[in-house]
Amino acid sequence: MSEYDIAAIIWPSYTGDEIRSRIFWPEGYGEWESVKRMTNKGYEGCRWPRKPLWGYVNEADPDVMEMQINAAIRHGVNTFIYDWYWFDNRPFLENCLNDGFLKAPNNTKMKFYLMWANHDATHLWDIRNSHLDNVIWKGSVTEKIFDEICDRTIEKYFSKKNYYCIDGCPVYMIFDLQNFVESFNSVEKCREGVKRFREKTIKAGFKGLNFQLAYFSDYKSRFKKEGSDEYYSMKELMEAVGFDSFTNYNWACVNINVDTDYEEVTDSYMKRCEEFSKFSSDFYPNITIGWDNNIRFKEFIKGVMKNNTPENFEKACIKIKEYTDKALQDGKMKAPLITINSWNEWTETSYLEPDDLYGYGYLDAIKRVFGE
Repeated sequence: MSEYDIAAIIWPSYTGDEIRSRIFWPEGYGEWESVKRMTNKGYEGCRWPRKPLWGYVNEADPDVMEMQINAAIRHGVNTFIYDWYWFDNRPFLENCLNDGFLKAPNNTKMKFYLMWANHDATHLWDIRNSHLDNVIWKGSVTEKIFDEICDRTIEKYFSKKNYYCIDGCPVYMIFDLQNFVESFNSVEKCREGVKRFREKTIKAGFKGLNFQLAYFSDYKSRFKKEGSDEYYSMKELMEAVGFDSFTNYNWACVNINVDTDYEEVTDSYMKRCEEFSKFSSDFYPNITIGWDNNIRFKEFIKGVMKNNTPENFEKACIKIKEYTDKALQDGKMKAPLITINSWNEWTETSYLEPDDLYGYGYLDAIKRVFGE
């Protein structure tokens, strides 16, 4: 068995079971619609079209997820991080988690945890209108709704025996830090909201809460420090809110030029890891398989990672493993957690699921480096 917690992010859009998703993907089988239509557009680094070896499956089907869980475990992926959404005062795209993963008969073989993807919903997911910058649903909520989300999360998800914990504390990730703070109208009230979440989690019988952030880059936030005209940097804002740990969603989100060779991007990210390890919150590294989201656009969008072959991905895995081993030995990591972008981000060309180009190449690389 693997000595590492290899946690692959899941984008739960590959189903038509969520009725509200039809505004983005009207044919009724989720974002597979965009994947099926992608052709070779002729730009440098384009390796499309591709087809999933497992087919354009419904990932809200427990039989499908039973197969995927078995494949993940065989290759050393033992945790899923589910993108989780709350739009228009209700959950969105929960079907893949609730109806697929949690109803799969073998789901307890794997751990899982949530990342609240609290960014705004725009036309990005709809290739017909992805050039527009309109907000369809806001990612921020109200303080009252956040408390309701906490109660619901503890009851519905933390209570599962296979919910991922660090030192007995359920891990809960936030995607958009500024939208999160905006839900409370002030940093101080946000900090109080996180404190209430901790107290609720402890009351439910856990040692505490591991509140985690998908950290991007250290730019100036839109929030002023209390009693000052100075704005928080993102690093300062993370510390002020009270996050226990952080990772990265992908390498394209951490101020790295991804419009270059994969090995060069890997080296740039390893330097960022050294910087992140000096932060006060615990840092857990990420491995990103690739980046090219032209699948979502009619026009060419700059930023295409080149040569992200399974062989080069394996080299990146080795470097992250070496970093993790040293960080664990030095006491800088409380758990052997490594996040992967991703299990199925087909429309960002960053997925472990097998295709007709590389087969099981990426999954086999995980298995060779981290063990079954």
